[in-house]
Parts: sequence; C-alpha cells; structure tokens
Amino acid sequence: MHPIFRCLLYVAAIGLLSNPIAYFLPRRWFHPDRFPFRAFRWEKNGAVYEKIGIRRWKDKVIDQSRITSFLVKKTVTPRMTARQAQQLVIETCVSEAVHLALALLSLYCLRLWPGPGGVIFTALFIVFGQLMYAVIQRYNRPRLADVAKRLQKREQRIKEKELTE
Repeated sequence: MHPIFRCLLYVAAIGLLSNPIAYFLPRRWFHPDRFPFRAFRWEKNGAVYEKIGIRRWKDKVIDQSRITSFLVKKTVTPRMTARQAQQLVIETCVSEAVHLALALLSLYCLRLWPGPGGVIFTALFIVFGQLMYAVIQRYNRPRLADVAKRLQKREQRIKEKELTE
C-alpha cells in the first residue's frame, strides 16, 4: 500500500475517533479564562486573525457540528440563554484542544511515509486540517464570551424587573 494511503487511513481514523472522545471529555477541564485557552495579548481579541481574512473563509470550512447530531451546534440564536452561550465558549476550548491534539498525532505520518512526501502531507494536514480550525476557535471565543456576558446582564435585568413588580 502506498504511504499516502496509509497516512490518509491514519488521519481518517484519528479524526473519526476524536469526535466521541471529545464528546466524553469532562467540560470542567476547559477554562476559557485560563492558559492555554485565554486570549493572548498579541491576538488583540481576534483582530490579528482578521489580517489573514478569517471573516471571509471561516464559515466556508466544514463544521463537524453541522454534520454530527450529537455535537453542540456552534450557532448563536436569538433565543439563546447566557448559559447556552457560555457552553459554546467552552465548546470552542474543547474543539481547539482536539484539533491541536490531532495536529500532534498526525506527526506519526512522518513514520508512515518517510521523506519529502510525508513531510508535505503532514504539513498540509496540520496547517489546513487542524491549525486552521484551532484559529477559528480562538477567533470566535472572545466574541462568544461577549455574547454570554451581554445575555447574562440582560437576564439579570429581567430578573430584577420581575422582582420589583
């Protein structure tokens, strides 16, 4: 079997296994306000990613949550609660961690396909198959966190209003 097929089978297998593993990871492990998920100063709340045109292409890449029914949908809706928005923030952490783990695991392709072909395949898979998705999570997280804060404030105002009536 040609090494490219071994690499394709390997990355397909780890990709398929990553969904159920991610589903069962305890969400308490993921803290959007702590390293490594907290936004770095140099990211400027995602502005640095806008320089690579992320707004143009981020919604055009495959979103596994649209395909797989058991994953949390990554969409903000008008009826969303603060709790649901915060859940989305945490899901961006899970997704980022999974994509970075897949990038690391894909280095095994260098053993499956030694030489320049394996290096090119692995580099392309890491950049376009994993890092691109991790960047999308890092770009979306501050925006979703802002939505969660605004919804929390709105819900608090509604509660206070109900108490005074």
